[in-house]
Amino acid sequence: MEKNSISSPKEEKGVYRVITIISIIIPVVVAILLFMPSKLDLASEWVYFLPHLNAIINFTASLALIAGLVFIKNKKISYHRICMTTAFGLGAIFLVSYVIYHASAESTSFGGEGLLRTVYFVILLTHIVLAAVALFPILLAYYYGTKGMVEKHRKIVRYAYPIWLYVTISGVIVYLMISPYYSH
Repeated sequence: MEKNSISSPKEEKGVYRVITIISIIIPVVVAILLFMPSKLDLASEWVYFLPHLNAIINFTASLALIAGLVFIKNKKISYHRICMTTAFGLGAIFLVSYVIYHASAESTSFGGEGLLRTVYFVILLTHIVLAAVALFPILLAYYYGTKGMVEKHRKIVRYAYPIWLYVTISGVIVYLMISPYYSH
């Protein structure tokens, strides 16, 4: 975050507006894809690999987020930037993969019972809710960081980082818990 290209209030307002729009549209599109009555035919079979890929992406993003935290705590700003940009890029790839999968494949039902089922749904629901709200602070934090707006970046990261890390880690846990029930 060593850049010194502070934005003008007009530019910042425009970016804030774009981030808000993106942060609303993406969860709405994902919800539509999850609940649409019929799925798209996207050359079918290959999409069943995507949940596995998504788990790898989430795991790698978690590692990048943790490394980014370690680097910033040690004042290694350029390494921090690389890690956070990697996590950001992985998040974008994940989102595309997730959308393709849910646009073309039916959701898998969890087959566990008892306490395990409760644990699964608690993790899944918190993952979904936090993933839906995480985009706004993540985008804002990334913007502030790339613009060298260190104080604003630090302020939003207090909230964005733990949510983002929880979402990536819980995404892997949800995958591991539901993977025995995938039909492909």
